[in-house]
Amino acid sequence: MASDVIIVGGGHNGLTCAAYLAAGGLKVTVLERRGVLGGAAVTEEFHPGFRNSTASYTVSLLNPKVIRDLDLHGHGLRVVERKMANFLPLDGDRFFVGDGITQAETARFSPKDAERLPAYWDRLDAIADVLREVVIQTPPNLVEGSFAEALPELLKSAVLGRRLSKLTLTAKRDLLALFSQSAGDWLDGWFESDPIKAAYGFDGVVGAYASPYTPGTAYVLLHHVFGEVNGRKGAWGHALGGMGAITQAMAACCRARGVELRTNVAVAEILTGKGRATGVVTATGEVLKARAVVSNLHPQLTFGKLVDPAAQPADFRERIGRYRSGSGTFRMNVALSELPRFTVAPEPGDHMTGGIIVAPTLAYMDRAFVDAREHGWSKAPIVEMLVPSTLDDSLAPPGRHVASLFCQHVAPELPGGRAWDDHRDEVADLMIATVEKHAPGFARSVLGRQVLSPLDLERTFGLVAGDIMHGRLSLDQLFSARPVLGAGDYRSPIRGLYQCGSGTHPGGGVTGAPGHNAATEILRDARRRRF
Repeated sequence: MASDVIIVGGGHNGLTCAAYLAAGGLKVTVLERRGVLGGAAVTEEFHPGFRNSTASYTVSLLNPKVIRDLDLHGHGLRVVERKMANFLPLDGDRFFVGDGITQAETARFSPKDAERLPAYWDRLDAIADVLREVVIQTPPNLVEGSFAEALPELLKSAVLGRRLSKLTLTAKRDLLALFSQSAGDWLDGWFESDPIKAAYGFDGVVGAYASPYTPGTAYVLLHHVFGEVNGRKGAWGHALGGMGAITQAMAACCRARGVELRTNVAVAEILTGKGRATGVVTATGEVLKARAVVSNLHPQLTFGKLVDPAAQPADFRERIGRYRSGSGTFRMNVALSELPRFTVAPEPGDHMTGGIIVAPTLAYMDRAFVDAREHGWSKAPIVEMLVPSTLDDSLAPPGRHVASLFCQHVAPELPGGRAWDDHRDEVADLMIATVEKHAPGFARSVLGRQVLSPLDLERTFGLVAGDIMHGRLSLDQLFSARPVLGAGDYRSPIRGLYQCGSGTHPGGGVTGAPGHNAATEILRDARRRRF
């Protein structure tokens, strides 16, 4: 029996979309190329006895409505909060970020900055609250003009109008600044001391192949602060069992609702005929028919690899070809014989549960980007390390630990025609050495490692150019313009072909929001018999 809907890609947004569609009464099949469901949100053994979140590695942006609607807690998901948000090892000092300590820590470097922090938090929270509502709604499908020309109409739309009307003039000015400025300019306008600017500026380059002084990175910073953990806004946490626990709970929900989940099934083509999607052909030649097809893949993989170019409008196809990706990410998982000991904070403590950020200043981050553009990778890279086994002892044998290293900046494509396969281990050694400078003995404690270059991230997870966001979070690729104007409402120019991945609003991160929003539109079309 043919499905009503086939979803291509069993990542977290594909599973979310499937669960909602099944709840709406549709017969749904999910096809996943890999042998495990979850896309980039998976937990795998990477060294004998050691498991970790392979790609995505921390929880905050997972939407609370998705958690409730899919009953993820009822299907086994447990998320624990970090005991400290961040720890920055500095030369001869350290900087801690967390509840009740950030102001005192900041005052050690600038009493003036410490005094300004409450106002900074309040004003950023006012904007983040707008995003929390907007991420779970479909943008208006603006179809003409540039995004800059369409922005006034977007701001007047029903999606944003009610929330914006309640904002003060100060908040409206902040909103404009955060959507247009660089993270560095935004933070320089608030603070004078390096540690606090580095701690917050890191969020502006996570997943962005950019300097913190690149215009638009202030929005990237904002994108990383609208999450919550267990009802606490802005908090970050760890899924017990790794990020795969999220997608396994989603898969359990899907099964309970009657979704057919198939792994090791690669899709070779999305079938179209008479202007509409009719099904898919798998890599083994199996033909599967459906009333609608939903792609959870990167837009360029969907329309550049799977859909007949002749079925697409020429301008749409051209603009999808120009869609920009590349996050400068180099991802590692390491098995450790012992907990790292940092020179400036050598004893075990709450700081080891947080994000350990090796990037002491915005200038350091800027140089890392310049280096990567010139040489292919930063000579002094940005490294965020998490040690999730401090919160979850199921990931490693007793007395051992696992660490996630999220490293930047590296070029998605190496200059000079060099190949990532030839330089992967060289760069991995550099990342280990970067941590070693602050935690002597770290390199010696490494028992095994898993290394994923941008090319590996693309091969394994379909992250084009290693882009963890499925496309840059730039002003011309947000809201109604994600991935392009005229296709910002999860529909495509081909009737019955939809998108539900992070290449749609609101973008990357393990949110579930694109899957939720896409399902809303698909069910609306199903009720109106539009596919």
